[in-house]
Amino acid sequence: MPAPEAAPLAPVATPLASGEGWRLSDIRCQAGPGDRAFEERHEGFSIAAVAEGSFVYHGEAGRAVLLPGSLLLGNLGACYQCGHDHSRGDRCVSLNVSADLFGEVAASQSGSGRYRFPTSAAVATGTLLPAFLRLQSFASMAQAGCDDGTVLALLEGVLAPLSAVTPRRQLLSARDVNRARDAAALIEAQCATPLDLASLASAAGMSRYHFLRVFRAVMGVTPHQYILTARLRRAAEALAATDAPVTQIAYASGFGDLSTFNGRFRAAFGTTPSGWRARH
Repeated sequence: MPAPEAAPLAPVATPLASGEGWRLSDIRCQAGPGDRAFEERHEGFSIAAVAEGSFVYHGEAGRAVLLPGSLLLGNLGACYQCGHDHSRGDRCVSLNVSADLFGEVAASQSGSGRYRFPTSAAVATGTLLPAFLRLQSFASMAQAGCDDGTVLALLEGVLAPLSAVTPRRQLLSARDVNRARDAAALIEAQCATPLDLASLASAAGMSRYHFLRVFRAVMGVTPHQYILTARLRRAAEALAATDAPVTQIAYASGFGDLSTFNGRFRAAFGTTPSGWRARH
């Protein structure tokens, strides 16, 4: 009687960060030659940076060999298999995006909200390289560095070059300009409180992605960059005008921990908070 066929070795996904409409995971697989190919179905649109190992991906666009430096691209609902013909194990940092969020970004970058990846893999060269490096870095940055804004920027960085369509120039209405300015005023008034893209977009009555694009077009920076600048400016003023401890000023300015504050402050002003106080 033949021996029963061994069950496929399923990859293990470790959650790294998540937000409304997206999920970031560190995915590791220990399968090798002789192991059954693992069959699965994409629950959303997937963009994965291959960090270690190699494997063969069989999907709706055919067969693709994935190596370190490659991007795996998966469409919502597509079934696929992964196999390891020549080596054992791999590791990917994967971003899974909902249909609604993907469609909104795709409509801007490719010209169609129904865009689907035409290929299962792409080598991260040229204009795709920054997106690959950003995605790979999320594994170490985790919650501290991955937010709605960085995820949306990554999607733009992948969809624009793959679709080979020049993004349409954004025409701003007077209403959109006023909304962006109102959001900037809100940030100035409440920068010491928790603020994120979702809450700011909700206050402006816009979707997250539309708000991000409008704010960036009007103000010249992303909402996240504007928040950081407002917090650093407030901290610099407090350091020069008061004798309050640096830690107290950091927390009062909206920073969650002292090390992050010190790093941001040095990057912005070229000196430590104590050095700034001594000079001003």
